[in-house]
Amino acid sequence: MPVMTTTGTPDVTVTVIVHNDAERLPRAVESVRRQTHRDLEIVISDDHSTDDTPQVAQALAALDPRIRYLRLPENSGGCSAPRNRALEIARAPYLMFLDSDDELPAESVASLLAAHRERDIDFAMGAVRRIRVDTGRRSTWMPHLVRERRTLDGIEADPRLFFEHLATGKMYARAFLDRYDLRFPEGIHYEDQLFSAQAYCLAKRFTVVPEPVYLWYVAPYAGSAAASISNQRHLLTNVRDRIHVQRLIDAFLAESGHEALREDKDHKFLKHDFRMYAGDLPYRDEEWLDTFADLVNPYLATLSPGAYARLPRAERVVLQLIRDRRLPEARLAARGLGHAVAPRQVATDADGRTYWGEHVPRSADARRELDLTDLDLDTRPFFGARFRHEITELGRGPGACVDLTVRTYDPALRLPVGPQRASLLVSPGRHRLTVPFRLSPVRPGVFEGRVRLDPATARLPVSGFAGVRHPLVVLTCRGQGNRGILLAPLAFPPSTARVPHHGGASPHLLTVEPEGHTPGRLQLRWEPVGLTAAVLRPVVRLLDRPRVRRTARLVASALR
Repeated sequence: MPVMTTTGTPDVTVTVIVHNDAERLPRAVESVRRQTHRDLEIVISDDHSTDDTPQVAQALAALDPRIRYLRLPENSGGCSAPRNRALEIARAPYLMFLDSDDELPAESVASLLAAHRERDIDFAMGAVRRIRVDTGRRSTWMPHLVRERRTLDGIEADPRLFFEHLATGKMYARAFLDRYDLRFPEGIHYEDQLFSAQAYCLAKRFTVVPEPVYLWYVAPYAGSAAASISNQRHLLTNVRDRIHVQRLIDAFLAESGHEALREDKDHKFLKHDFRMYAGDLPYRDEEWLDTFADLVNPYLATLSPGAYARLPRAERVVLQLIRDRRLPEARLAARGLGHAVAPRQVATDADGRTYWGEHVPRSADARRELDLTDLDLDTRPFFGARFRHEITELGRGPGACVDLTVRTYDPALRLPVGPQRASLLVSPGRHRLTVPFRLSPVRPGVFEGRVRLDPATARLPVSGFAGVRHPLVVLTCRGQGNRGILLAPLAFPPSTARVPHHGGASPHLLTVEPEGHTPGRLQLRWEPVGLTAAVLRPVVRLLDRPRVRRTARLVASALR
């Protein structure tokens, strides 16, 4: 790879921050070296790593005169200090930041620099592509915000951009950062949120480009030692840190004359930050929930009523149950987030209004937030009626079989008295597996039934099937059908069985498990083995690019 050497000022400085990541650092640096815009410098800012990172960084610097290695004298415990120290030595008029476990697409620098050269702007930002390291699945972060090219005269033109709070995926004018002495806040977590809020509010003009400019590798199931700060939501210190940075943002908005943006920023907190904790609530024990409520409730009380009003009803229900310290019910409500799941019970007042839970709420705020009347639970068409299906017992049968006890809650009493016709529906590929069973009444509004599900009997496409499916419960009443998700037990060990492919091709491994780390559905996962696997397995491996292999060989050679 030809290397450009320059004695003048580079156009762009890309800072790669790293801590104990010797394995992935070459990949990140290589992604900067292969940029189509060549006139740049690369600063590797090492937050005092204790692994082989220093040797790897020095070897990389020996390969390319554009690379400079900076090592902090002690570990700062965050991203801010290594970025700020690199800012002190950066020589270019435009600056970008890259984490050592991520990459830049080849046109990133060129795309963002072109936006700066077209207009006098304070920063340019582009699309961030998220890549799941476990599945390779790609998606765009906040795609609706970066769908089209546009230049905005301040954040007021589109306050939704508060949701795009990453400091990466952007190119900043050095003059802009220096004009406001804008640096990353040190000694706190979620520093990107405060830095980005300040940048948005202080910028007079910035440009959004739709091209991908950052590859963000996401490891959702990393061990606790390797998990990112955002994936450590089980720690109550994580909750404290997130609320602390929100209070700092609120103070900045007030002091800088941007108080009018408070509702938009509050909505972002409720819809994004709090929503992540809400999805995890079913896994938390009573002691954790109690402390969580202690931490969040004082801050929730300061948020704009308009921010709450903009949320979906299901999220408002969880929030209100937390604020009312009805914590077991909050955990129950959180299981249905995103899936239109009914509560187990509803209560009706003298005016005929329907509320979440067993009792009519006492306070006006609670009545407003827990009011489910507009869902029309008792009158909507049967195909759209809301029920709640939970697995109360799960047993293992032979092979891939599972024996399920399913409890169905019908809080609006839509089903007639007596046994109900039901079935489990699974559709791998284009084929369906339907397993009928009967739900018997337990008490008014509650039914229960037992069913054996053998997913190995599902027909698969001739070419085999690699993917995940979630069984649905289908209710049939008076000739009409209703489909709903099946909530799995919160914790049960996955089981994997080798099953034949009835189409005649290679067998599959079939896993029955709860759905990832979300407290939701029963999940079935097919993975082909043998010849079928060879056909379906992705042939492109992200870590097997020729240039990355070449860089790795050069680094290994330099270290010998």
